[in-house]
Amino acid sequence: MRARSFTLSPGYRPVLSVVLGIGAFSAMDAAIKGASIAVGVFTALLLRNLFGTVLILPLWLAAGRPLPGRAVLRVHAQRSAITAAMAVLFFYGLVRIPLAEGIAISFIAPIAALYFAAVMLGEKVRPQAIAASLLGVAGVLVIGAGRFGAGTYSDEAIAGTAAILCSAMFYAINLVLQRKQALLAGPVEITLFQSGIVALIFLVFAPWFAVWPDAASLRMILAGAALATCALLFLSWGYARAEAQVLVPVEYTGFLWAALFGWLMFGESVSAATLGGAALIVLGCWIAAKKREHPALG
Repeated sequence: MRARSFTLSPGYRPVLSVVLGIGAFSAMDAAIKGASIAVGVFTALLLRNLFGTVLILPLWLAAGRPLPGRAVLRVHAQRSAITAAMAVLFFYGLVRIPLAEGIAISFIAPIAALYFAAVMLGEKVRPQAIAASLLGVAGVLVIGAGRFGAGTYSDEAIAGTAAILCSAMFYAINLVLQRKQALLAGPVEITLFQSGIVALIFLVFAPWFAVWPDAASLRMILAGAALATCALLFLSWGYARAEAQVLVPVEYTGFLWAALFGWLMFGESVSAATLGGAALIVLGCWIAAKKREHPALG
């Protein structure tokens, strides 16, 4: 009797692709967190963007070397500056608190993006956004209360949590700019110019903040750059083949991936308060995304 071969239904392949893409990004977060602990956040991010630029360059060449016009380049530069600030704050925070906890707090960004979209794009703030905001804030408070109640909130942890909240605000602006940028350029061009411009921003400050990394840290940073490139490919493939409203909820598997990699690489556990707070924030994001007139762009 011949064994029946397993084939994945075409309808599920984009979902699997996005799940793998989110997993690759979470693994990148873990790798860069490890490198940041060893050589500092600045050096880890500088090299991660330099390596990322080199890795994406062949894909850009294969795509016909699309060059942005002045207006598009200005958008690339704006988003790159926001991304640089966001990344520094995010990994500064991740060095000081568990990976899953940091990812859970960062989930508040899509909710904050609704308000930034109102200011920057003139979009109307709907009643759902207000309810989502309240749930998101409640989720962050639950996570914080869990640490305060357990007496585990050191000054470093407080600074880390504050940094990730600030990073989430920059990420919210980043999401608004992403909507505009995605209409002007393809994913390969966006990734190349964003990695390249962010690397240039960090290079300006390199004489004061960069340190010479050891071999182990270099390997982690290179792995992080490769994982980020793989994540881009998985996400681009998935979002090109399924509606955003189907795939956006899949983004929240990032919490599960973060819990896994945090446990594997750093021995981090996930508290009940973090689980509860993450659930409230994700529920808020789901309410905010429900019946939106303009689905998020991947």
